[in-house]
Amino acid sequence: MPQFIVQTPDGKEHRVDAIAGLSVMEAIKEHGVEELLAICGGCCSCATCHVFVDPSFAALFPPMGDEEAQLLNDSGLQTPASRLSCQLPVLAGLEGARFRIAPAG
Repeated sequence: MPQFIVQTPDGKEHRVDAIAGLSVMEAIKEHGVEELLAICGGCCSCATCHVFVDPSFAALFPPMGDEEAQLLNDSGLQTPASRLSCQLPVLAGLEGARFRIAPAG
């Protein structure tokens, strides 16, 4: 069970024990981090699960799809580290990874 760190927009950090097979979004929500809204529940249709991924872990994830790219582009907050956490699978290699929840746009 990998453990990663998620930082809220106000700087508070949470250690999340994640189960492989879930998405990063699901793991964060199950941990009770309310700052990650995830309004659509993981359907890749709202961008309210936008996170900034630690660049040293970004290559572990599958490439960004067109829908995800469009939602992030439309958010106005996109950076090279931006991803939708609903599109990121929890993998064993995530031990020690860091994610920062994007501010509400």
